[in-house]
Amino acid sequence: MYKNKASSGKNNISGDNIARIRKAMEPKVSQRFLADKMQLEGIELDKNAIQRIESGARFITDIELKTFAKVLGVSYEELLAE
Repeated sequence: MYKNKASSGKNNISGDNIARIRKAMEPKVSQRFLADKMQLEGIELDKNAIQRIESGARFITDIELKTFAKVLGVSYEELLAE
């Protein structure tokens, strides 16, 4: 068992927020589109990585978190809120 899990048992605490924010965007933003936007910012993620992040199965680096905030147009705090 990993010691670095959130109290929810997930590998990150921001995946739920990333999914919520992405789904609320207008026009609709798919996981693939989000992955493409991340790649344009220099972060090599594919749709499957986005899915694993949103489900909490994958850790998120600080560099990825910074880029998610930029691409989604939110603050780090909003992504880290539990």
